[in-house]
Amino acid sequence: MKKKKKNKKKGSEYMAEEKELDKTEEKKVAPEEVETKETEAVEVEENIPEESEKEEDPKDAKISELEAKVKELEETISKMKEDELRRMADTENYKKRLRTEKENAVKYANESLISDLLEPLDNFARAIDSATQSQDFDAMKTGVVMVNDQLLQRLKTNWGLEMIDSKVGTPFDPNKMEAYGVQEKEGITEEEVSMECNKGWLLHGKVLRTAKVFVAKPKK
Repeated sequence: MKKKKKNKKKGSEYMAEEKELDKTEEKKVAPEEVETKETEAVEVEENIPEESEKEEDPKDAKISELEAKVKELEETISKMKEDELRRMADTENYKKRLRTEKENAVKYANESLISDLLEPLDNFARAIDSATQSQDFDAMKTGVVMVNDQLLQRLKTNWGLEMIDSKVGTPFDPNKMEAYGVQEKEGITEEEVSMECNKGWLLHGKVLRTAKVFVAKPKK
């Protein structure tokens, strides 16, 4: 009976030793498994494609596109402003030039006419000086008539100025003549000029000034 108890005790001790041995093996294996898991995790991380890290956010791309458009529009607006300012300056300069040209045109409008009158005026002065020195009034009259004809011819040829024919006996034309008075006269069949007071003038066929006359009408 005693021998059986001893063997039983040895069997329990044997089982305990086996359990401790299993625990020791588990402790030895655990670090290797941990290391294997860590290695696998690193490999998974290394196998992640680099492209995913470099992929651009669509929002960022849209923002960049909009910023480029804004910059382009700002440059366009700036250029348009410069062009508009340049155009305004050109317009203002053009207006100033027109005003100056208009003022000069009005100021010197009669320059050519005055130039045409200078020679007849010189001839008038010479005629007066000659008559004063010689006391020859007939010569003075001849000189004055000559200068007057020269002046009228130049004004007609160069400027379209023409004298209205309103000498005595000329038919009365109410479109070109103004009657200062009317009196009856025998021996005439229509109204005519009986006396010329002021000569009338036409400028290129248009009445510049009517002739002032007295009119004779047929006696009833």
